[in-house]
Amino acid sequence: MTISANPSHWFRTFGTTPDPAARLVCFPHAGGSATYFRPLWSALPASIQLESVQYPGRQDRRNEPFADTVTGLAGLITNAFEWRDDVPTAFFGHSMGATVAFEVARRLEQRGRNLLVLFASGRRAPTFSPSDPVRLDTDADVLAELRRLGGTDAALLDDDDVMQMILPAVRNDYQAAEAYRYQPGPSVSCPIVALHGSDDCRVSSVEADGWRNHTSDTSFRYELNGGHFYLDTEYSAVARLVEQHLGVTPEGHTRQSDVHA
Repeated sequence: MTISANPSHWFRTFGTTPDPAARLVCFPHAGGSATYFRPLWSALPASIQLESVQYPGRQDRRNEPFADTVTGLAGLITNAFEWRDDVPTAFFGHSMGATVAFEVARRLEQRGRNLLVLFASGRRAPTFSPSDPVRLDTDADVLAELRRLGGTDAALLDDDDVMQMILPAVRNDYQAAEAYRYQPGPSVSCPIVALHGSDDCRVSSVEADGWRNHTSDTSFRYELNGGHFYLDTEYSAVARLVEQHLGVTPEGHTRQSDVHA
């Protein structure tokens, strides 16, 4: 089976946003899925439409092959992306997803489509190579990294059946993220907002601050409480930062949560 190009296979929504003031497209971390961003969606005002990218090879796309490079994945998402001129669009990528979001943003700009904001969460700037490469030789190595980063329920990590289901996606994405190397080219023309956890073992403040070198506009950096998956506990604070940078008032936090995860 090949990787689907159908936009409906790539993007998920969690509720109805009849007349959105802004659109936030979210890109998951390595091994992650679209549903990771549901708590963030719940914390955002109803006027912001959140769409979450579903990478191939997991959940309802588990029968599709993985995209084995960050740039290859970015190219596929760019081709599937449906731009809406009537709604200002921003990207939010976490960990590997921040790099994917950046590469998609670069490609969209080449097509004349400019973002409102790029939020880069829990990820070193593209010009930084990994200073402490992730060991991926065995399943035990991958599990050790998952335990180190947090963000995965310990009970799941101890469940062999569950791990055998998710480890292929995690390993593939880690390999893609570790192999990524920035190719010099145009920066994005939108502001970049870098966010990271104060105790993140994978992203230093210097590496997060390096995102300023990848925009011709302004840049901002915020350090929040927590580790690599600070978003798990700080999504309300992140939602307020998103509102601030999108220029959306925090009115009307009522959500219709009936939907399409």
